[in-house]
Amino acid sequence: MEARLDYWKASPQGIAAYRQLQAYVDRCGLDHRLMELVKTRASQLNGCAYCIDMHTKDARADGETEQRLYALSAWRETPFFTERERAALDWTEAVTRIAPEQVDDARYQQLRTQFSEKEIVDLTLVIIAINGWNRLAIPFRTPPGTYQRA
Repeated sequence: MEARLDYWKASPQGIAAYRQLQAYVDRCGLDHRLMELVKTRASQLNGCAYCIDMHTKDARADGETEQRLYALSAWRETPFFTERERAALDWTEAVTRIAPEQVDDARYQQLRTQFSEKEIVDLTLVIIAINGWNRLAIPFRTPPGTYQRA
């Protein structure tokens, strides 16, 4: 697959503005392994090969196991994830597939048992950020496999 355009070069000011959101979520205080699971799951749902490649590499570098990464698309059927991670993954799916019937009170109440209000907002910003990156990488065909962790 060949990239359609380099959005970093085409709109440096726009991407710089978006990077400010990313910089905030990177240091918001949520566990980085949890954030990589969330980013990977949202990218799976959106079919973003570039971001799946990136975030599974970052997750492994942060100590995530192969078993959990392989099972992530079927997280509900495995015993590998904590209740906190399950709440975050459920919220990720609801926010990524946003529709009135999916971001319901039951999901929100489950999330509240595991996260503070600040953490809920920060987690939601992580999900918003990765969904935005997916929506840049997919239409402009960012080639997967090129990401190298700095």
